[in-house]
Amino acid sequence: MTVEIELRAARVRYGPLEALHGVNLPVPAAALTVLIGRNGSGRTTALRALAGTVPLSAGRVVWRGTDVSGLHPHERARRGLCFVPDLRAVYDTLSVAENLELAAPDGDFARAVDGYPALRPLLAHRAGTLSGGEQRMLAVSRALLMPARVVLLDEPAQGMSPPVAARTYELLRALDAAVVVAEQRLPPGIGDGGRPVLVHELRRGTLAFSGEPAELTPR
Repeated sequence: MTVEIELRAARVRYGPLEALHGVNLPVPAAALTVLIGRNGSGRTTALRALAGTVPLSAGRVVWRGTDVSGLHPHERARRGLCFVPDLRAVYDTLSVAENLELAAPDGDFARAVDGYPALRPLLAHRAGTLSGGEQRMLAVSRALLMPARVVLLDEPAQGMSPPVAARTYELLRALDAAVVVAEQRLPPGIGDGGRPVLVHELRRGTLAFSGEPAELTPR
């Protein structure tokens, strides 16, 4: 599979602590890549390194053969990278409709409310008044609306009911982009959608496993 973006020997430090220890992480263009691991494992840091919201202390971020390690997050966004963080992923003071309009290049956000019908009656509500699960639906909708080549999502299904979480992964599998999600554990039924799924388990800033979902030994 063609690699869209990747970390090469990536190291990230937070002060005296190193969060990633020389991680190599290829992200294929046609696959859904799932990073799993406990809190503190480095999965969120790996997403942030790809997005450029944390700098590398060593190593590189390579996008289709070009070293983009020095590009700021907004420059990577202009190139087609969409990052949905786990916190502060929506504009609290704007309405749901306004949040969606900002993500849609032509202002047409019908695809988002078709994907998440529960957002339709909430369009006039301020995003900050929504429940946690509703805010995650709104945040993930950014990825559905933006013409992105790379989509990074940190715990996209956090706070969602199981049926809505399953719907979320169905929508993500259908995206015409390289998709990377970070979760604490492998989502149920993640490999049922036909799109190739690759799993990387991080432990204490290193890769402990890389392979297909069926190869992962339950712990």
